[in-house]
Amino acid sequence: MTLKQTLSQAGEILAASNIEGPLLESELLLRHALKIDRIQLYLALAQELTPDQHEDFWRLVQRRLNHEPSAYITGHREFYGLDFYVNSDVLIPRPESELLVEKTLELGRNEAMGTIAEIGTGSGAIAISLALNLSETKIYATDISAPALKVALFNCRKHGVENIHLLEGDMLDPLPEPVDLIVANLPYVRESELARVNTLDFEPSIALNGGSDGLEKIRKLGAGLSTKLCPGGSLLLEIGQGQSEAVTSLLSGLFPTAKTAVFPDLGGIDRVVSLTLS
Repeated sequence: MTLKQTLSQAGEILAASNIEGPLLESELLLRHALKIDRIQLYLALAQELTPDQHEDFWRLVQRRLNHEPSAYITGHREFYGLDFYVNSDVLIPRPESELLVEKTLELGRNEAMGTIAEIGTGSGAIAISLALNLSETKIYATDISAPALKVALFNCRKHGVENIHLLEGDMLDPLPEPVDLIVANLPYVRESELARVNTLDFEPSIALNGGSDGLEKIRKLGAGLSTKLCPGGSLLLEIGQGQSEAVTSLLSGLFPTAKTAVFPDLGGIDRVVSLTLS
């Protein structure tokens, strides 16, 4: 069977199992199995798969049919135009989280930020994306999970960033000093909705479970902000759909004189809440 025929057959099988983007998924898995890039793949469409290549590829397809995310199968995920290593110790970076990076860089263009902290860094994708654009800024990246921090360290070395300080511990606790900006993509899925998360069997639940109302971790972060943000400092927080009113009300209650704002993602969903201390 040629590569072209293999791609077509795999795409049909994945589509029949309601895998989103089946042709793209089959291409991604085939490139990974053959260890080639997209150009090499399309130059070789008429070639036949060897028996070993055939076996390797269909083993990957079976994993995808079992709903294992392709990012875990290949060990790669693109975020903010960069390639990151991921495994099941970390949440797979989502495109909507790129808004946190964009809003942080906007702040960086308008005012000096000597220190930033990302809380719950996971793979390090957000912190590293910031570090590559803000090379003069000291960035702390915290996570309660030691295995997650190993992934973040691998990605820091992969991208050659030296201005990130990885810290193990819960939420704000590891920060050694107040910072100018705190960035956080905390767990915000309600416990009752976890079963609807397609990747729940593979992604770490600690990175998804936001408690009964989805705001448990956000509430905890807010309670500690006063000692971890510099005067005039800011918070950028990713939230789930339908949570903007509750989160802004929570933050305004904690900091009545602070300024809050809400920013939608490309889908028009309120995705990032900002808080700036007066």
